Amino acid sequence: MKKISLFIMVLSISATALFSSFTSLENAVNRTNSNPSNEFEILLNYLETNNLFINGESLPIIMSEVVKKNMKNPKFHVIDIRTASWFEYGHIKNANNVKPANLLTYFENTINPADYEKIVLVCYSGQSAAYYTSLLRIAGYNNVYSMKWGMSSWREDFADNSWIKNTKNDYAAKLETTEKEKPKKGSQPALNTGKTEAKEILKARLETLFAIPYKKFIVKSMDVFENPANYYIIKYWDQDKCVGHIPGTLHFQPNASLSKDLLTLPTDQKVLVYDMTGQKAAYVVAYLNVLGYNVGNLAYGANSFMNELLKEKGLDAFSKKEINMFPVIE
Repeated sequence: MKKISLFIMVLSISATALFSSFTSLENAVNRTNSNPSNEFEILLNYLETNNLFINGESLPIIMSEVVKKNMKNPKFHVIDIRTASWFEYGHIKNANNVKPANLLTYFENTINPADYEKIVLVCYSGQSAAYYTSLLRIAGYNNVYSMKWGMSSWREDFADNSWIKNTKNDYAAKLETTEKEKPKKGSQPALNTGKTEAKEILKARLETLFAIPYKKFIVKSMDVFENPANYYIIKYWDQDKCVGHIPGTLHFQPNASLSKDLLTLPTDQKVLVYDMTGQKAAYVVAYLNVLGYNVGNLAYGANSFMNELLKEKGLDAFSKKEINMFPVIE
């Protein structure tokens, strides 16, 4: 009888211990679920490890002359992301017309990107092509380039529709030279893809951004000068080339600031990035949007408000010297 009682007591203790271990495990799981991994930090660490191009001034921008010389090169693949009507009006020989929203699936399912030495994205002005090139580079396609000035550098009628009518000098007299001081580091954007692995988080962010038309990220210079308080304004170019900037601008130095000063960016305000042409800025805009910031690009960069001043200082200004008369398929 004593043996039976002892057995029952041991069994009871074992059951209690086992139940306790299950309860502890359940509580641990619940703690994990209530404190999910920081998606922003996981993604940022991955991007800084795998996408060094974004922190350098030597961005993957290719000149139209190089594209022209390689039109018959099977290792060059040109993708024109303009509308079908503009593509039909005139395009580079052997170019493929792909809607920006379909670029990611085009790379995944239609072509083998590794077959090409260079894949060149072409648009109207070089800005949207730079934006989508940045997204594709972030996705891991390191042989993608954007064509500088877009089709505006290919033939004059394309330039008339884009760069020529948008290069202005209207606000050159309203520039500042004093730089606004960067704030202290603050909060991070909240990413809620529901994923825990860096590649899965990145894929979810890319799918979201490819579905948004680039025009949603464009800001016009008139809006900025008339309502500067609506934007957290960043100038992205070498400080020694600065001849003046939009009032209230902060300076981000290529090849340095995106890592060092990233967390000084606000998460509750529209961030506006600009450079001289809007093309380098487009790479940065894509990168910051992937990380969850609310970022826009100044259309045509500083050329949209101080084109003549840029010319005078020998900086990156659009002029008719940039326009070729290359053949197109009509």
